Amino acid sequence: MTHPTVKSFWDETTGSWQYVFHDPATMKGAVVDPVLDFDPNAGAVMTTNAQRILDYVDEMGIEVVWILDTHPHADHFSAAAWLKEKLGAPQGIGEHVVGVQRLWRDYYHLPDFPVDGHQWDRLFADGDRFEVGEIEVEVMFTPGHTLASVSYRAGDAVFVADTLMMPDVGTSRADFPGGSTADLYDSLQRILSLPENTRVYVGHDYAPEGRDAACEATVADHKAHNAHLGGGVSLDDFRETRDARDATLPLPDLMLYALQVNMRGGRLPEPEADGRNYLKVPVGLFEPR
Repeated sequence: MTHPTVKSFWDETTGSWQYVFHDPATMKGAVVDPVLDFDPNAGAVMTTNAQRILDYVDEMGIEVVWILDTHPHADHFSAAAWLKEKLGAPQGIGEHVVGVQRLWRDYYHLPDFPVDGHQWDRLFADGDRFEVGEIEVEVMFTPGHTLASVSYRAGDAVFVADTLMMPDVGTSRADFPGGSTADLYDSLQRILSLPENTRVYVGHDYAPEGRDAACEATVADHKAHNAHLGGGVSLDDFRETRDARDATLPLPDLMLYALQVNMRGGRLPEPEADGRNYLKVPVGLFEPR
């Protein structure tokens, strides 16, 4: 099995992991879940994280051939569109993103917004495969956190985003609109059925008890030690644990800002007559937690 080189980038502000993986034989690579920085107090968009990725691929001589999002994120803006402008590589995401677009189009009252996924260059179906150099990448439909989530399996590495957390934390929440604890459980079983030495790269870490932020564990690590799954757990027990935990979690700080950008592939709404971009916040849509 091929062994891609993986470089992780930590965004402390949102607790997010971003990745570049590449084939050392051909120096072709892909970016996964890049972050576009946003300051809600100033309404300012910045490219600090994305520039770090750009600098890295330039320094290493990596030819980026794909810019991939695992799902439309609720806790940060995607930098995929900005990186596409800089690198010329196509954007990809799972085909069920159109369901997320349809859902949030209604929440933002955007009746004319197209829900066809045209903002991406390719919408991946479950089982689709493509090449990054000599590395074959398989798309795995892994819903639950959102109805559109996918994971990317590249050789002996898999980028699972918001499905698993690090083993000492457990799993990701499933209480967002379109989420499903039962679907998440099925997705996790699918990920844990991969070879035990598969490197699992997560989308977030919140570093409990003062440890350093981490992003990588193996399938074997999760099967043995995951706080929600270790040793095997039934669907009913998982749902009880996960749903109880989700009921205590506040909504992400940037969710109502981020989804209207990420449903556009990481692009702001079109400028209005004064030349400015505006973000809408639906009032009273969710109950405070």
